[in-house]
Amino acid sequence: MRIEERLKELNITLPEPVQPGGNYVRFQRTGNLLFISGTGPNTEHPSGKVDTEVSVEAAYDAARGVGLQILATAKQALGDLDKIVRTVKVLGMVNSAPTFGGQPQVINGCSDLFVEVLGDAGRHTRSAVGFVALPNQICVEIECTFEVA
Repeated sequence: MRIEERLKELNITLPEPVQPGGNYVRFQRTGNLLFISGTGPNTEHPSGKVDTEVSVEAAYDAARGVGLQILATAKQALGDLDKIVRTVKVLGMVNSAPTFGGQPQVINGCSDLFVEVLGDAGRHTRSAVGFVALPNQICVEIECTFEVA
């Protein structure tokens, strides 16, 4: 279990996967693709608009926490994170003040984590976009697609 060993080396413990907050599923596998639904940070992270209510650094940490939650969901779906062949796409949504343009720096929290844990399999295509609002005023929401074995 290469990825589990890497998590231990990094002193990272995955959280319990969150449950759906509505009439949807947290993940869906079709063929060799695993889609992870949009995921927000836990309540430890601040809520509000990035750059006016939440610092870029705090939002980066929230995006990293979301990345951990995505990995926990992938483990629940696959049983073994070593089944991840590559991270295909990350869509990062940032609750942004109108003049804020640093969405990529925020979503780097998730992207950096994926590369740190998954190595080259963590490198991905990505969109990092600003939104006028996100559910419950969370500062970041991320969805992800993995290629899996």
